[in-house]
Amino acid sequence: MRFSPPLIEARLIRRYKRFLADVVLPDGQTATVSVPNTGSMLGLTAEGSRIFLSRSDNPKRKYSHRLEIVEADGTLVGINTALPNRLTEEAIAAGLIDDLAAYPELKREQRYGERSRIDLLLEHPDRPPAYVEVKNVHFRRQAGLAEFPDTVTQRGARHLDELARMRAAGCRAVMVYLIQRDDCDRFRLCDDLDPGYVAAFQRASAAGVEAYAVRCHISPEAIVPDRAIDILVEKPQNPAAPKTPPA
Repeated sequence: MRFSPPLIEARLIRRYKRFLADVVLPDGQTATVSVPNTGSMLGLTAEGSRIFLSRSDNPKRKYSHRLEIVEADGTLVGINTALPNRLTEEAIAAGLIDDLAAYPELKREQRYGERSRIDLLLEHPDRPPAYVEVKNVHFRRQAGLAEFPDTVTQRGARHLDELARMRAAGCRAVMVYLIQRDDCDRFRLCDDLDPGYVAAFQRASAAGVEAYAVRCHISPEAIVPDRAIDILVEKPQNPAAPKTPPA
């Protein structure tokens, strides 16, 4: 996915109200820009950070600039949560996610389950449909290790349970973690920040839901999925086995 027109380099002053940030533009003027990310963006909002903005001349937009990339930990990080579905489509087409490229038809944002929409629905005339849920990842605490989530996400846990139900119904169910930074070669779930999500992942995995992590290369010119990376999975915490009573 290429940025057109090219992104504009700026400096971050502060992020606030989740969807807004004040920045210093190249000409030294300050401006308020939109932030297309309602998450915590933990570790990505330091004052003075180098950032990159897209610009639109659409008169219907309240803010002409939008935050796309933040420099953190010595690398560029994509923060726009509207992009992972599109990037996952590119990863599928590039053959980075198992055999999903073999499905000839792709539909977006289809209703399913009790009250959800699946990000991508793949269909094949000779196979069960594949339900693909996508999560954006940009959190890192240890060198080389991407993590998700960076805050509690009950909605994310519900999506995993919905996938498990689709798998039980005979469909293929796939969870994709799309990593918008290229300094990580491993991925794990944050059991310390959201044990409920990890428990939902363990339930889904036991039900046959597949999981993949795909890393992207980030630059001011483009964001490109470039490789699948390993998922480090914690073993489920099973209750202790009952003790055998003495004979």
